[in-house]
Amino acid sequence: MSEANNELKNIIEAALLVAGQPLTVEKMLTMFPAESAPTREEIRDVLEQIAEEYADRVVELRQIDRSWRFQTRDKFAPWITRLAEERPVRYSRALLETLAIIAYRQPVTRGDIENIRGVSVSTDIIKTLLGREWIRQVGIRNVPGRPALYGTTREFLEHFNLKNLEELPPLSALRDLDVISSELNLRLDLEPGADSSASPGEAAGEPSQAAGEEQESEPAVMNEAQAAERE
Repeated sequence: MSEANNELKNIIEAALLVAGQPLTVEKMLTMFPAESAPTREEIRDVLEQIAEEYADRVVELRQIDRSWRFQTRDKFAPWITRLAEERPVRYSRALLETLAIIAYRQPVTRGDIENIRGVSVSTDIIKTLLGREWIRQVGIRNVPGRPALYGTTREFLEHFNLKNLEELPPLSALRDLDVISSELNLRLDLEPGADSSASPGEAAGEPSQAAGEEQESEPAVMNEAQAAERE
């Protein structure tokens, strides 16, 4: 490795370690003067080198959408999450299933979600998902009423530790939310008596959907969105 390449690697590694959020290649380029800035290909090569160096460490370099970040490996999450001082939020089955429909069928309208689940979608659920920035309005369907179309966000990818939507569990593997929870390292811990019945869409081979409002529930262990283009 040349001295210049090693220096570039050290700069990128340091930036990733201190950054409070994932960094895109474009963001990394802003650290360098225009006359001496590395190329995008050089930065990508350095990112690959760093990822290889951290392959056997407790932290890893992970690509999320078009951004990169250091994070602890999934297997250490049960211990690390105990450092959180706040009581974790818990979510209803209805909210998680609504999120699943949006993730797998986006862009979708509220009416689409209700047709799949067979029950109405609470306004509070949509507001909660928007507030957590797991979903956003991506357009409007050109039909009477012009309903909003929703899709997932980069924050959704980050929260569920996904590089892109292609890393979601395959639809053929989805029978209920427990499967989704397991695949996404999500601890689904619902209050006793929460609605857990399967929807008509599930019987027809749709991803499992459910009903209900947001309640207190355990969140994802790790950090999700539209399918991202790789840099």
